[in-house]
Amino acid sequence: MYTLLLIDDEEDVREGVIREVDWQAYGFAVIGTAENGQDALEKMERSVPDIVVTDIKMPFMDGLELAAVVKERYPTVKIVILTGFDEFEYARKAVKLQIDEYVLKPFSAGELIDALLKVRARLDQEAAEKKNIRLLKEHYQKSLPVLREVFLTSLITRRLPAADIREKAHAYQIDLEGNGFVVGAVSIDRPGVDEHAADHFAPPPSRQTRGTDRELLLLSVRNIVQEVVDKHRLGIVFTNNDHVVLIAVHQERGREAILRKTTAVLEEARQFVEKFCEFTVTAGIGTVTGDLADLSFSYEDAVAALDYRVVLGNNRVICVDDVEKRCVEKVRFDEQKEHALIRCLKVGTPQELRDILDELFAEVADARVSIKEYHIYLLEILTAILKAAKGANLEPERVFGEHLHWFTDIHKAQTLQETKDRLLHICLGMMNSIASVRQSSYKRLVAQAVEYVKNHYHESDISIHKVCRQLHISAGYFSSIFKKEMNTTFVNFLLQVRMEAAQELLLTTDLKTFEIAERVGYTDPNYFSFCFRKKWGMSPKEYKNMARGVR
Repeated sequence: MYTLLLIDDEEDVREGVIREVDWQAYGFAVIGTAENGQDALEKMERSVPDIVVTDIKMPFMDGLELAAVVKERYPTVKIVILTGFDEFEYARKAVKLQIDEYVLKPFSAGELIDALLKVRARLDQEAAEKKNIRLLKEHYQKSLPVLREVFLTSLITRRLPAADIREKAHAYQIDLEGNGFVVGAVSIDRPGVDEHAADHFAPPPSRQTRGTDRELLLLSVRNIVQEVVDKHRLGIVFTNNDHVVLIAVHQERGREAILRKTTAVLEEARQFVEKFCEFTVTAGIGTVTGDLADLSFSYEDAVAALDYRVVLGNNRVICVDDVEKRCVEKVRFDEQKEHALIRCLKVGTPQELRDILDELFAEVADARVSIKEYHIYLLEILTAILKAAKGANLEPERVFGEHLHWFTDIHKAQTLQETKDRLLHICLGMMNSIASVRQSSYKRLVAQAVEYVKNHYHESDISIHKVCRQLHISAGYFSSIFKKEMNTTFVNFLLQVRMEAAQELLLTTDLKTFEIAERVGYTDPNYFSFCFRKKWGMSPKEYKNMARGVR
């Protein structure tokens, strides 16, 4: 069943089309209607359809303008244009918008269905191609030689000499010529986990997942990511363990531009996976580097970004710079046990922490180490905790207490269990502090955004992207925390602020409607009146007359 959004400024046309077609019989479901392009985009923010059917001539934003925005934001959505004969040549010139079908007005229900069935056939074909695991595996085996995979894997897991990188890249015909690099890691989300859930414990795998080779699922994801990356000519894609890895190669040097482009490409790939496969993925993006030898650090950060799924939810792109404010001299932990402990301190649960400490001290007990070796081992654990505290911008006193006698106190413990209990107490307090700082950071960002909107709502070009540039964070990350903190979307909040300001001006001034529209950020007075009526159920003039008792 494919979903459909119908846009036409004539209500009788919308109702007539919906009434005259047995949508379910043809495999479609109409999830909504809109009376202009602006209205349609606001509805698509809440629910993205498979197909958009839109008239060309509409107020505020016409069909071709809408098509351009939809293709940019939602590249998987198919578009059907409703056009009069005199508009057809004009519409056909919009080839670059990749319009999927045209229907000439006036049209019958049969003509519209014929066009939609053609679109449905393309959607079915695209879905079949994406799901053809056998062909994907053959393509994978032919296109990725083993030596190439080994080299790329070593490039992101350890630091290689620059001369070796250049020599092997040339030998394996891998283009790594660029000025800026960043690594992205795409991971299949665990089945049965709600995308907004904060609990990292997943229910048992479904029967379908148990019966499917996970390697083939990764091949499916890799193929989709490869297609999108090839389209944008962004870099190299391969698999490493349970990740599909992107080494993004950029000619520009600007960090923000590199992250913005890489995020957009991975977001497009994520949408394709969600649309054509029976599962979702989350992508992590590491730190930007100008040195290929540092790609292992960027990959480590990309994997660290994936850990934040338990906080932010699955099925999204997470940039490590959005969730961790790192300083230049930040120490990196290459050892598996250190990484597991630090990850747990940041986003784990108390039970996870207990399990990790049990494993760490079980090794000491089983190995029968000397007291000297034990003290060094314990010192390494405490140092890792200190480094994690520094990375989270926590003062040592907040973690270990004011007098910093924790080294001495722990060494006074007479049993491993006593030492482990003291470490558990320290780490639990640290986890609570990190969670508190993170929540405070969310509230601070949202408060800054709210303040910015209240000071700039009168500017016609204010948008979520402009606010995010001011806050130096990505739009996707900001949208999720804004909705979580404010219980509404940014678009709805901006509309509320503008409409309340318009109310105040209508009650306290004699300004004309077009003057009020301009003062609250609308360049089109008619669209301002449309939004006002939609919000308050009456026109600005009717509201003023009612407030002043005029009939």
